[in-house]
Amino acid sequence: MSGFLALLPFWTAAMDFTPTDERRMLADTLGRYLATEYDFEARKRAMAAPDGFSRAAWAGMAELGVVGALFDEAAGGFGGAGFDVGTVFEALGRSIVVEPFLGTLLAGRLLAAGGADGELLASIIDGSTLATAALFEADGRYDAMRVAMRAERSGEDWVLTGTKAVVPMLEAADVVVVSARTGGQGAAEAGISLFAVRRGAPGVEVRGYGLIDGARGGELRLDGARLDASCLVGPEGGAAPLIEAALAAGVVALSYEALGAMGAARDATLDYLRTRVQFGAPIGKSQVLQHRMATVEIEIEQARSAAINAAASLDGDRHTRERAVSAAKYTIGRVGTLVAEEAIQMHGGIGMTWELPLSHYAKRIVMIDHQLGDEDYHLQRYIDLGQRGSPAITPQDLAS
Repeated sequence: MSGFLALLPFWTAAMDFTPTDERRMLADTLGRYLATEYDFEARKRAMAAPDGFSRAAWAGMAELGVVGALFDEAAGGFGGAGFDVGTVFEALGRSIVVEPFLGTLLAGRLLAAGGADGELLASIIDGSTLATAALFEADGRYDAMRVAMRAERSGEDWVLTGTKAVVPMLEAADVVVVSARTGGQGAAEAGISLFAVRRGAPGVEVRGYGLIDGARGGELRLDGARLDASCLVGPEGGAAPLIEAALAAGVVALSYEALGAMGAARDATLDYLRTRVQFGAPIGKSQVLQHRMATVEIEIEQARSAAINAAASLDGDRHTRERAVSAAKYTIGRVGTLVAEEAIQMHGGIGMTWELPLSHYAKRIVMIDHQLGDEDYHLQRYIDLGQRGSPAITPQDLAS
């Protein structure tokens, strides 16, 4: 038995994780759309598009309300809870969608929490404005509080200097929410601020590149980029709680996306074991392979339990939430590696080919482990949170 269960609190019998009717309808609607409009060939065409995704597919899913489900009513959406985010991203994972949902979730959450203009949020939710978040730096080791980018006042304006790494779908973004230091240094939580940077602003340089899973990322370099005062998002020097909460939602999203992708990889492998014949019999009749698939199924269910716990904790107190999301991300990373490796090994050499969807699922599952902190990072973070009994970070704490 894995040590994963020790990372989770005991659940009471009163807790009910049955999806609501609204979430079932959302899952069914999105699932039908992806089944008819976003098959494997459509995904390959989206990857080859100039932006690295399909603008038509993005607009279609926004029109269905998929983006709106990621945000609460105060932000102009109609969902926003952990299980709403999970419902959307699990469906996206089953089709390994490359459209910019993660960046939109992070940026939208930061803008909403920072009291950004309602028109901007509305345009993000309807899909007409693309937004992403630039929160990590090359030397940060997955820690979003390690911010070296500086923001200094110049009259009524702000001047930003520094570099952000592996920003999701950066090249296509109209707005990038950037973290920068207006005070403090190193990994200090106090002194971090958020800014909304528009595409094409003076001093903004973008270098895009492909990622191993078929999506695109980029490096954002700000060289004396001048922004007016309205670009500040949220309290000056008090953005750490906003960033932490947005990243928690991002981890829930990635956890459910991984569940969708792992489920698809498992189903493809089961189908292969039933149809691949060697020595006059399907290879799935081998008891050794049956045992391996049973282990895969058990591990996926344990990963689902961790994701459910994280989704349920998303709107809870900070300490419970952060331990739950780190437990989920650690478990998803460990189980995802197992599922990807087993699926490819049981397929044999064909499992590595570009033409077979399985190889793309495996790449995406592996990439998820490296987004917003990998397995090792979150295991250590879970331990540290437990040892500190970490209290909630508040803007008042940062100001003291």
